[in-house]
Amino acid sequence: MKKSILTLAIATFMIGSIVTSCKPNTEKEQAAQDSVDSAKVAVTDAENDLDEAKRVATAEEWQAFKDSTNVKIEENNAKIAELKLKIKKTGKDIDKAYQRNIDTIEQKNKNLKAKMDSYKNDVNSDWQSFKREFNHDMDELGQSLKDFTVNNKN
Repeated sequence: MKKSILTLAIATFMIGSIVTSCKPNTEKEQAAQDSVDSAKVAVTDAENDLDEAKRVATAEEWQAFKDSTNVKIEENNAKIAELKLKIKKTGKDIDKAYQRNIDTIEQKNKNLKAKMDSYKNDVNSDWQSFKREFNHDMDELGQSLKDFTVNNKN
């Protein structure tokens, strides 16, 4: 009899343990799922905030970049006009070669202006790549103008 009571007590204890341990796991799983869901929402919100912040910062940076490059392009136009005027005054045969070089530089300057005007500053654009490439092209044009004036003095 003691053995059956002891067996019954152990069985009851084991069944109770199993039943009570299942319920907290379900609650734990639900709590974990809720935590995951709220984390997903937080990540989505953070990504949206980051995208918006990028757009605002890029728009301000874009406008400043556009303004500064437009000034450089206008300065290049003035230098080109000055070079054309100097060539017309000299009237030498070598001026034809200089004129072709000036025309090439002028075309590059126009191409840079067109490239700047056609760039769409949106989220799908690779702003850093465009900026790096444009600055490189602008520096090359500036160097061409410098080299041309140095060669022209000789």
